[in-house]
Amino acid sequence: MKSASSGLVYSTDGGRMCPGCRLPVAACACKAAAVPAGDGVARVSRLSKGRGGKTVTIVKGLALDAAALAALGKRLRTACGSGGTVKDGVIEVQGDHCDLVLDVLGKQGLRAKRAGG
Repeated sequence: MKSASSGLVYSTDGGRMCPGCRLPVAACACKAAAVPAGDGVARVSRLSKGRGGKTVTIVKGLALDAAALAALGKRLRTACGSGGTVKDGVIEVQGDHCDLVLDVLGKQGLRAKRAGG
């Protein structure tokens, strides 16, 4: 028996469906309203734990929506000349590029500071 709260999670026409607004995830109306909480200061740090010794530069703490965060991630990866990803509101750039990322964020008009060692 199907419960009343269950909803469509995948459609062959639209792909994955949002459980909140029941639209395709690409056209979700809920995620536009959901901006992650942050104080507006980007915290740039270097991390290598759990990555097989590889170093990544982490940028977190920005209160941007998913599209703006993805565009900023693209700009940072291009400026550093390396790969990376954006997931869960955190931008990861492969390699140790903390100083370069701080410069690029400053030129974009965003407040940024170095965090960690």
